[in-house]
Amino acid sequence: MYFGGASIVLLIPAILLSLYAQFKISTAYKQYSEIRSQSGLTGAQVARALLNSNGLYDVKVEPIGGRLSDHYDPRTRVIKLSEDVYRSSSLSSVAVAAHETGHALQHATDYFPLQLRSSFVPVANFGSGAGPMLIMIGLFMPSFNWLLQLGIFAFAFAVLFQIITLPVEYNASHRALSLLQKENLLRSEEVRGARSVLNAAALTYVAAALSAVLQLARLILIARGRSDD
Repeated sequence: MYFGGASIVLLIPAILLSLYAQFKISTAYKQYSEIRSQSGLTGAQVARALLNSNGLYDVKVEPIGGRLSDHYDPRTRVIKLSEDVYRSSSLSSVAVAAHETGHALQHATDYFPLQLRSSFVPVANFGSGAGPMLIMIGLFMPSFNWLLQLGIFAFAFAVLFQIITLPVEYNASHRALSLLQKENLLRSEEVRGARSVLNAAALTYVAAALSAVLQLARLILIARGRSDD
């Protein structure tokens, strides 16, 4: 039995969650981008203050183009903040900057899930790049069914990467909120706004992981259905 058509229903929960997650991050980020933190510190200043308070003077904070393109680069030890976050003192900017600082602290303390995720980057890139191509060839050329199986195996590494990413992101957000309160960079009533932004961002990672897992399950069903024909 061929599961190609029927198995598409497996992706419906992931699609719905992805749409909801995008709605949440968009609305939360926009809402708290309009509220200025009482400290008046920009995202760049918050990141610098948190890094200094933890002895990470050698980690740089730099602006980068794009919207929500913020990330920490462990290779160069640089926190890169989008222009809006870098120069704005909104609650959204403060929350995002603190989150990326959380990643820098993970790196400095050899946080195992971050190390594990970093080690998975090469195979995850291969799986997300070559996997779909091999799968397509295997699907459209039945005589090369082994390529379908190889593609699924490669894609599984990309799925594992998405799953490993979850504890890394949630831990970074937890560290961010703890640091902001510890250093008195946010008042108690402001923490709720920062938490809303970070929770909404984390939901996008959950949606991505669920989508990857269900897509892998669908591909496995298709491969099994092909072998049963």
